[in-house]
Amino acid sequence: MSFLGGLLGGQPEGPQPSEAEETIQKLCDRVASSTLLQDRRDAVRALTSLSKTYRAEVGKQALEHLVHILQTEQFDSEILGYVLATLQNIICDDEGEEVPDENTRKQREDLAMRFIQDSKNVTVLLTLLEEFDFHVRRPGVKLLTALLERQCAQVQGIVLVSHLGVSRLMDLLQDSREVIRNDVLLLLRQLTKGNTAIQKIVAFQNAFEHLLDIIAEEGSSNGGIIVEDCLQLLLNLLKNNSSNQNFFKEGYYIQRMTPWFEVCEDDSGWSAQKVTILHLMLQLVRVMVSPVNYPGATARCQKSMYQCGLLQQLCTIIMATTGVPVDIRTQTINTVSEVIRASQNNQDYFATVNVPVPSNAPRPAIVVLLTSMVTEREPFELRCASLYCFQCFLYKNQKGQGEIVATLLQPSTTTDANIPAGGLLCAGLLSADSLSNWCAAVALAHTLQGNLAQKEQLLRVQLSTSLGKPVCLLQQCTNSLSQGGKVQTRVGLLILLCTWMSNCPIAVKHFLQNQVNVPFLLGQISENLGENERLVEGLCALLLGICVCYNDNSLENYTKGKLKQLIEMRIGKENFVEKLGFVTKHELFSRATQKPQPVLLSPEQMLFDHEFTKLTRELEDVIIRAVLKSSEEEEKEDRVKKTLAQYQELIGEQEAKIAELESRFAAQACETEKLKVEVRRLSEGRAGLEKLQMEVQESKKEKDNLLMLLNDRDQKIHGLKLRLKDVGETDKDEEICDFTP
Repeated sequence: MSFLGGLLGGQPEGPQPSEAEETIQKLCDRVASSTLLQDRRDAVRALTSLSKTYRAEVGKQALEHLVHILQTEQFDSEILGYVLATLQNIICDDEGEEVPDENTRKQREDLAMRFIQDSKNVTVLLTLLEEFDFHVRRPGVKLLTALLERQCAQVQGIVLVSHLGVSRLMDLLQDSREVIRNDVLLLLRQLTKGNTAIQKIVAFQNAFEHLLDIIAEEGSSNGGIIVEDCLQLLLNLLKNNSSNQNFFKEGYYIQRMTPWFEVCEDDSGWSAQKVTILHLMLQLVRVMVSPVNYPGATARCQKSMYQCGLLQQLCTIIMATTGVPVDIRTQTINTVSEVIRASQNNQDYFATVNVPVPSNAPRPAIVVLLTSMVTEREPFELRCASLYCFQCFLYKNQKGQGEIVATLLQPSTTTDANIPAGGLLCAGLLSADSLSNWCAAVALAHTLQGNLAQKEQLLRVQLSTSLGKPVCLLQQCTNSLSQGGKVQTRVGLLILLCTWMSNCPIAVKHFLQNQVNVPFLLGQISENLGENERLVEGLCALLLGICVCYNDNSLENYTKGKLKQLIEMRIGKENFVEKLGFVTKHELFSRATQKPQPVLLSPEQMLFDHEFTKLTRELEDVIIRAVLKSSEEEEKEDRVKKTLAQYQELIGEQEAKIAELESRFAAQACETEKLKVEVRRLSEGRAGLEKLQMEVQESKKEKDNLLMLLNDRDQKIHGLKLRLKDVGETDKDEEICDFTP
């Protein structure tokens, strides 16, 4: 039996590749030359069967013939189904298939490239997807998905310019057959990767509504792989796309996320799928409030998350005492961090959150987080998240900073079970664990960030010692620094001291009053102790530079000029600048500048804090200029400053006089306005009088006219009476005459 006969009539006995190629060629000839549709259909069906085993051979010989049928046989769904199934076999990876070898991967990419070389092929494929026939639509969806996986940017470009291309694909999301709907989700995930224009079109095709409906139907956080695909697609649409983020917020879709996080404390047996889904859901929340977003947009999303109860729901997960896996709790803490960051209302709410403690008073969430942060046995990722949350709570939150510092000033009368936030930070500073030292120091630095009042308040903090004699916190930090120890501990202490003393002359004065501090810094900077110590040398140079820049010259032994002389004699100006540069050139410094959240692989990498890197950048040039100035330049600058101060004082006096004159002028203007009102009132009264007088004159004239008329009428009446009298007398005389005898 020939191979072709075996293929069409039964299972062959292992044909050789050469026989397969010969058979494929014959089938291709039948496809190209047969005039009867049924013959072409049978040949394509045979190619479909062969393509499952001989992908490369079928792809090499039959691709052009298959493409030709797609373009010419669009009214026969059966042959189209066979063509699309064949193309799917030769270009797509099989479900569950192991990662193909390099040669196979390249062959499939080449076939995909050959297919899309003519953009008309993709356009035709998009048109065919409107066909409802399952055997056309499903392989078509899978084929387009594979083309996107192989040649994403090129296919995206074709779809974008195709008339209603994206709209046609969005219509498929409503297919009643779940298997096709699920395949379309994978297709849209590939289509929306990294293409902002397509992301916007998909979003405005009601994608958010459809996806959130599917998530709810599939069980939200208790759902399966379909929920995961929906969440991945939502992430594609929203991440780094401010337009879609705004549309999501304005469409009230944030409110629909709240039920996702209704997690019971007694939930047990969290599956890997559920953990994955919760991670994606938390990522979606963070996308909407990311620190890299436009601040105004982030603030509006934060407000919505508070109003709809989403923030409260997340805090419930953080405070759950049992049932929640550690990695979910950790990522929830990171999410809450960004929901409250720079949002005063949300920060105020977080300050009120408490965790119930059996047989004890509830503990504030901040205290619980700080406890995790300074506890050595806690997982590293959880400790990092706790620090990040504390930093976000204090970011641009002077009220919160003051409350934390206030706990440091309270008498230490609490029990171990109820240690306040300040007590935990001090305990972390004095811990034997270097990571606790670093975290506590950085957390304390954030209580002072941009807050001069709290820097001065912190100078009042006293710590009890084993000797029974209290010591101020500043002195304790310098004592711990001088005792050596791990680099991580010393770096943390130097970050705290630099943050504390920058732009705070009174803190600089307190530091310089201890006679051992300046010699210690000079000794650290001047020594060359190797690669590991370079960072400590650079930070000591930064701290000494701060003492120069923010020195009020109130201490005779350590004025600006004398400190600069010490630097020049003991270290050398050029060497000092070089040591200062060790800080900003450090690899971990560059990594910390990228984003506020510390994301590191190991505890040893915790050396820099994001806010501190910004402070260092600001101070570096200022310190270099201050140290490199000569005494003559310094004197000249002082004279200029004095002259400027005099001018400012004179300007202030002039401004005060101007303000006084302006006040007097304003008073005069007010009085003038009152007079104008009075004059206007009187003028209006005079005008009324004149009007009345005119009316009287007119009335008088009218009266005179009436009198004249009356007089004329009286005269006429009198005349008429005289005439009547005359007429009467005449008649009477005539009567007498008539009766005369």
